[in-house]
Amino acid sequence: MNKIALAVLALLGGASLLAMRPTAATKAAHEQAAVAQAHLKLASLSTDSRRDIDYKLLDGRLRQLMAKPAMVGLAVGVVENGRITFLQGYGETEAGSGDPVTPDTVFRWASTSKGVAATMVAKLAEQGKINLEAPVAQYAPDLKLPAGNENRATVGDLLSHRLGLYRNAFDNKLEEGQDPSFLRASLSSLSATCLPGTCWSYQNIAYDASSEMVSRTTGMPYEAAVRRYLFNPIGMSSGSVSMEGLQSNKSWAKPHSAGRRPEPIVDTYYKVPGAAGINSNIKDMALWMEAQMGEMPDVLDGKLLDTIHAPYVVTPTERGRLRKFLERLGTAWYGYGWRSYDYSGHRIIGHRGGIKGYRSFILFDPVKKSGVVALWNSDTWQPGGLEFEVMDQLYHLPFRDWLELNSRPGANTQEIASSDPEIDSGSGDSVDTPRGRGRGRR
Repeated sequence: MNKIALAVLALLGGASLLAMRPTAATKAAHEQAAVAQAHLKLASLSTDSRRDIDYKLLDGRLRQLMAKPAMVGLAVGVVENGRITFLQGYGETEAGSGDPVTPDTVFRWASTSKGVAATMVAKLAEQGKINLEAPVAQYAPDLKLPAGNENRATVGDLLSHRLGLYRNAFDNKLEEGQDPSFLRASLSSLSATCLPGTCWSYQNIAYDASSEMVSRTTGMPYEAAVRRYLFNPIGMSSGSVSMEGLQSNKSWAKPHSAGRRPEPIVDTYYKVPGAAGINSNIKDMALWMEAQMGEMPDVLDGKLLDTIHAPYVVTPTERGRLRKFLERLGTAWYGYGWRSYDYSGHRIIGHRGGIKGYRSFILFDPVKKSGVVALWNSDTWQPGGLEFEVMDQLYHLPFRDWLELNSRPGANTQEIASSDPEIDSGSGDSVDTPRGRGRGRR
């Protein structure tokens, strides 16, 4: 009996020691918490970092903007010299409600979400779990392209919209309620517009193969992977990737038409989360911009950022969409989930997003570590131009009324970009460009 008792005590003691030993998951969670804690300074508002922006002028311009008939709610954040220098909400979460938009109000990012998916894939590539030059079929078997091109197109071709498909292929079927996995497989029924890697055309259904490869590689749902690898260590406490994640917030912006009529919120594009599924408040979007500027190398190092921001393919019709700014806007490129531009001799990086009832943009100079983010809840591109007014101040350029706030009554304020009814941000240009052109410039 004594031997049995001793054996039982030994087992209990061993179990206690095992219970005290941290698991790999617990250790990772502690490490993430430590990294996020280190970023608290970056999350705080710093007036000491203000250098180039006239914030009184900016606030006045935004208040004038909110008087426009199409505007309901708006949140804006500015980063100067790597620190958040401005966070402000304007208008209402719902027209006529009296519920104010604040820096804590959560909006949808729409296509600005593509930068998250590309960053997530690049993060896994950095860990040796994904090869950006390998065929996309190796990591996302649901994606089938014309003529078996899924075996020719690389992961990088997917992230830079160079798959040889016509613009926004099958988005209409997604909006009809068809399953996105089925639609990705059905892309094989189309005719190729070019060989993968040789032309550019904006996608959503195909692009969401990025979320499939993240889930398959990590063994966890896309949202869980994004939280673990990106949002939690960055400190983005409001970041989510679902309609439930949006609506669970105390303050969230409801979608509206350009006529300020409430729109029903639907989960259509949450079903392609890599393309358009992210939600957050403006503070967390500004934090995300800081990380993309290189201010959080413990999460996103310089090599990774160079990879996703690189100008892989020229997109000249993007200049057509932004024709109003051609006085200062030069060549436009697409990287991995990110656009980049030559603006008055400076290289700037960003993206726009548009989905029914919501719009967004992010634009920054990675050298000056300064930029602007905005989220709003109506089907209008009226705030388009704000980003360039901020950039003009950063570069000390002569003022231009890019917001057209002082335009004559009845002037067309929608010419900044086409007001597509659902997902934004691509013009359907298909540009002949050999694979790899532009990679030398970072």
